[in-house]
Amino acid sequence: MDAVSGNSFLDDASLVRKAQEGDRSAFGELCDRHYRLVFQSAWRRVGNRADAEDVAQDALIKMGQGLRNLRDAALFRGWLLRIVINAVTDLQRRRKSERIGVAAFVAEGDTVWFDESEDTKDRDAGLWRAVRKLPDKQRESVLLVYADQMSHREAAEAMGCAEATISWNLHEARKRLKSLLSEDAQ
Repeated sequence: MDAVSGNSFLDDASLVRKAQEGDRSAFGELCDRHYRLVFQSAWRRVGNRADAEDVAQDALIKMGQGLRNLRDAALFRGWLLRIVINAVTDLQRRRKSERIGVAAFVAEGDTVWFDESEDTKDRDAGLWRAVRKLPDKQRESVLLVYADQMSHREAAEAMGCAEATISWNLHEARKRLKSLLSEDAQ
């Protein structure tokens, strides 16, 4: 990263080899050198700064985790951009899963919790903020069943409880969320 370590004068392939051997300053130099490329590539794909920063951070973490497996250091740039593309795809899948989960959770209730004219994005964000305020077991049940799309049985296994407990937690969560969301609306 500096003239003392000499890493800033190396080409990417040499830095990759040094990083693969455990040289942390070489890894840091790779991150510094390619952050702008990673961020801009992410931004072009997701269209906003916050998501692009999340994707860039995720991509650099994955780069660190997978760098030892890169066989040809000369192919680093293309390999790194492939990581960015995969990180964008992962983000889009998570977002789609969240939207499906929100729609399923809202659709299962007997009452309308939101103003029908409210922007879907705002409604979804408000619901997930309210979910984070639920008691632990209710929150985890909601997240497992609706965000992670597990069955009640699978959620019960993950939480180490009976399937009926998951159903009860979801029932109680709906009641509590209705209250939380009406408080937020005021």
